Amino acid sequence: MTDLSDLPPVWSGRGVPAWPGVPLLVALALWAYAMRHTDVSRLDDYGLVSALHPAFWAGLAVLTTGFWFTVRDARRPAAWSAAYVLGLLVMERATQAVLYPTPLYAWGWKHEAVIDHLLTAGGLQTAEQVGDMAVYDQWPGFFAAQAALQRLLGVDSVAMYMAWWPLVSSLMLLLPLLLIYRTFTEDRRLIWTAVWLFYVANWVGQDYFSPQSVAYALHVGVLAVVLRRFGRSAVRRGRSRQAVWTVVLTVLIVTIIISHQLTPGMLVVCLLALCLSRRYRDWVPLVTTVVIFLAWCLTAALPFLSAAMPDMIRSIGDVGANVETGYGATPTGTGAIATSWAARLLSGSVLLLAAVGVLRQRVLRHRAWPLLLVAAAPLPMFAASSYGSEMIFRVLLFMLPGAAFFAAAALLPKVRTLAADAAAQEAGNRQSATRQSATRQSGGPSKARRWGIGTWVPLAALLGGTLAFVPAYSGKDRINYFPPQEVALVRQLFEQAPDGSLVVAANRNYPDAYASYGSVDHYWFLDDARSHVDEIVRHPAATLARDMAGVERPGRAYFLLTQGQLANSEMNGQLDRAQLDRIRRSVAASPRFRLVAENSAGSLYVLKQSEGAER
Repeated sequence: MTDLSDLPPVWSGRGVPAWPGVPLLVALALWAYAMRHTDVSRLDDYGLVSALHPAFWAGLAVLTTGFWFTVRDARRPAAWSAAYVLGLLVMERATQAVLYPTPLYAWGWKHEAVIDHLLTAGGLQTAEQVGDMAVYDQWPGFFAAQAALQRLLGVDSVAMYMAWWPLVSSLMLLLPLLLIYRTFTEDRRLIWTAVWLFYVANWVGQDYFSPQSVAYALHVGVLAVVLRRFGRSAVRRGRSRQAVWTVVLTVLIVTIIISHQLTPGMLVVCLLALCLSRRYRDWVPLVTTVVIFLAWCLTAALPFLSAAMPDMIRSIGDVGANVETGYGATPTGTGAIATSWAARLLSGSVLLLAAVGVLRQRVLRHRAWPLLLVAAAPLPMFAASSYGSEMIFRVLLFMLPGAAFFAAAALLPKVRTLAADAAAQEAGNRQSATRQSATRQSGGPSKARRWGIGTWVPLAALLGGTLAFVPAYSGKDRINYFPPQEVALVRQLFEQAPDGSLVVAANRNYPDAYASYGSVDHYWFLDDARSHVDEIVRHPAATLARDMAGVERPGRAYFLLTQGQLANSEMNGQLDRAQLDRIRRSVAASPRFRLVAENSAGSLYVLKQSEGAER
């Protein structure tokens, strides 16, 4: 157990029980006002950051300040801290769902297409039937569960609740985080500050509608069970209960393994790190995970792994290449670069605070040594794979539960064991009585002590991190948001495209990009070699017509260029607006293409059948 009892009261007076609700209500009122007065119809390179009404930023500052002074006061019930954290989640994760009329993220729309295909096809399919998309059928846990939920709710599509998934998946993390932190401390100030920092630093964006959002929550849940129920002291207290907890772990582990590719690997390294400490020598969780993981890889996931294994083996040990961004992944433009630096500074600051907490809080460092191991365990994954240039972000995400705990310890005063406090109190009663008498005579604790550097410097750090979350998380919304006009244009395409058709686009950043993937092929030319991209830029219509000419009747070849593709290409250092406009104008002027549909969000053309047959 740990205690932070050297914190002085930060508020006094008869209104003590009620005042924490005032900043919370003010913050939520400002947020609601900002939602009504924020226009997202014209996002610039700063995404949602520049579009938000100033009331949002004021509300976030009020919320953070109210939380800090509430959580520091020992007289406040934990319910107030919980209320502030829930307010934070609303402002962080519900803002986009309220403001945008359509769900964010092309990958979220892709997962919606997988669920729709699963419901339509009636079962899993092989690579011969659906090509590269068969990988989703080899890890079907999330999609099968969502298909069942869609049928249970009676909705036409998961898109009806997809926008709210970041809030849902974040709430799923709350209970396991509290269980983990309560394993190492009973001081609610440290617990809730750690939870706050976790959510603030979790900008990586894996909380959207995706298998990894659920798998990550289950991963944290497995760690919570292992840390609380599989330590030496827990095993000695009740060996008969271990069988029950082993069954619980097995269910969680199976769900993770059948849902996501990377999370089981991260879980293995974390459990292995725990087994290297004296407190967690029970190998059952690790062995269970490894056995089930291998069984799945050698059966259901074998087709994908057989094809991917050569590249996976080549990437092992190549740390430089694994953390390097490739063509089309380099932030370009003032807004994209500022967003990228905000994310880096936020993560770097939390990791730096965690290091300070480890060095400064000796008692906590010893007590929470297993959590420190869990935080460091994902680091070797840098040497394992690039994971599509995302490994650095995933490592940060899996380090975060432990890093947030020690970062919170850095913001709070020295941690002391309860036993040490009792001994000090017994030995120093006289000195304490003398100090209390002097305090009463002077009229109470000095304002300098109550409002000193130990209050304002941590508050500034907490406030800076909380505000930095917004650009780190929402700064690329120009890429991730698809207006209703773009959704309508793409749906018009797939409503008329016959089986065997081909859709050609600059990239896959548009809604429903994978709709009907069982019957319609796709070609994104910015994924091609740079030499071919340069040829398309030089001779757009002729080159694209040649690329699209192989489609056989009754299929058609379509060219789609939308607002989302333009934003993705421009902000990630590929083709700029002028180059993509040149391509569009060339296609529009070519007699080989015919305009099918057009609106403010994009254009859709079809290659004329006669031209395709001649070529």
